[in-house]
Amino acid sequence: MAVEFRLVLAGDPPAAEVAALTATDPREVPRPASNPSLFTARLYDQRGYAIAVRDGSDGYWEAEADGETRWQWDPVRYVSITFSMRADDIAEKGIPNMMAAVRRVLAGRDEDAALVQDGNYLLLTRTGGVIHTYRPDWWHHYHLDRSFTG
Repeated sequence: MAVEFRLVLAGDPPAAEVAALTATDPREVPRPASNPSLFTARLYDQRGYAIAVRDGSDGYWEAEADGETRWQWDPVRYVSITFSMRADDIAEKGIPNMMAAVRRVLAGRDEDAALVQDGNYLLLTRTGGVIHTYRPDWWHHYHLDRSFTG
């Protein structure tokens, strides 16, 4: 079973620049695929995930925030970063490395953003420069309680 996380940045940041922010090592920067707006890298051995960075338009995301509260967002332009993980790599490799990449992207860009798990669960938003986390049990389970303020 695979688990997917998606970090979305609103606006029109260059996908290549966002892709570069995800990597700790230049050899791990997602590279252009056959589609010029898609950058990918298979980093299962190094980071515990495969990553895809693409730009898009007319986006729509809906997810469960805390409790049964529904969150919706529809940026006109966006760049999404998808982290696909195998179930056996999630806890020890995938999530810690993904969250380090999320921190680098958020530090390097100032757009509004959201992090969603499996298209269903909202984990983080940044609006107007303010980060807010959701689903505190998830953050606690992965020992990420102090990773982001919110």
